[in-house]
Amino acid sequence: MSSNDVLLGLVVVTALGFDFTNGFHDTGNAMATSIATGALPPRIAVALSGVLNLVGAFLSFSVAATIASGLVQTHLVTLTVVFAGLVGGILWNLATWYFGIPSSSSHALIGGVVGSTLAAAGGHAIQWHGLVSKVILPAILSPVIAGGIAVVGTYLVYRLTNNVVERVRGRGFRIGQIGSASMVSLAHGTNDAQKTMGIITLALIANGSLTSGTKAPAWVIVSCAVAISLGTYIGGWRVIRALGKGLVEIESPQGMAAESSSAAVILLSSNFGYSLSTTHVATGSILGSGVGKKGAEVRWNVAGRMATAWVLTLPSAGVVGALAYFAAHGMGGVTGVAVIFVVLVACAAGFFLKSRQGAVTAKNVNTEWTGSVVPVPAPAPIPA
Repeated sequence: MSSNDVLLGLVVVTALGFDFTNGFHDTGNAMATSIATGALPPRIAVALSGVLNLVGAFLSFSVAATIASGLVQTHLVTLTVVFAGLVGGILWNLATWYFGIPSSSSHALIGGVVGSTLAAAGGHAIQWHGLVSKVILPAILSPVIAGGIAVVGTYLVYRLTNNVVERVRGRGFRIGQIGSASMVSLAHGTNDAQKTMGIITLALIANGSLTSGTKAPAWVIVSCAVAISLGTYIGGWRVIRALGKGLVEIESPQGMAAESSSAAVILLSSNFGYSLSTTHVATGSILGSGVGKKGAEVRWNVAGRMATAWVLTLPSAGVVGALAYFAAHGMGGVTGVAVIFVVLVACAAGFFLKSRQGAVTAKNVNTEWTGSVVPVPAPAPIPA
């Protein structure tokens, strides 16, 4: 086995690791409101989301093509560059998950790859038009569009069901939420799972295993679909709690309106190959559902912290990606990548162990919370 084969193997394993973090980081985008309103029990919700993410990953490949060839000059990208970009994406995902901040896994990945590419080859290696048109502009517009749709949808569902008995209305919309949340999970698979497919395809192109413009091989599609669905099933409870309990005190009609808005925007963007953030879309939709319901409390201070994380995602992941490239390249080839890989695994273990202190789980995910940086666990039950 050649050193290039070892390097490619490390890149693929790291990419699938990113896909796994993407899954548990973004579960809340689909299921947070359904869990918060009681439409679905937490464990059933994440299991359903995981299955639908798996299915959705096979439905569209436009986003994968954008990531593989629409953001950087592929002939200037090396395996070390791809690996370093993935490191930037994973570390940002882990940090924001630990603090319970719904940020964009997509932008973390793209920022990491752009940062490592800049470090390796300079600004001419970036396809700036593609970055702006297919990443940055959708990042700005998607939460606004999704929020606007959710405002209108929430207003209409309350207006049209104004004379329906509250108990009946709540039960009906909780049933409806199961369908709308399922559509968001399916849509998430068509968008986010594709990004790692694109990254592994980019690595295969950099290695000379594929020619530029080639579609993702079947084994890449299957492995990425499985990785993101497994991550989804694990359940990123900290982020689920932030979206379900931190932004708006949500009811079933709002939840269905928010989820329907998110699904529509994500599916449309996947069709056009836009690598938008499903987190931005879901957050915009949830905020819109709060604005659309008369008298609802919207916690704008929590939304502001989330927006700050959104702004920082691309540059922060980019800086980490660049530093990872310099470190790996400086130590030379496979050795450098192997050392950084070990450091990455140690960091991931550290975040996990730290998160066990004051853990958020399926049992306390619906405990009332107003948006502290690290959610505290539910109080222990008082013995009878």
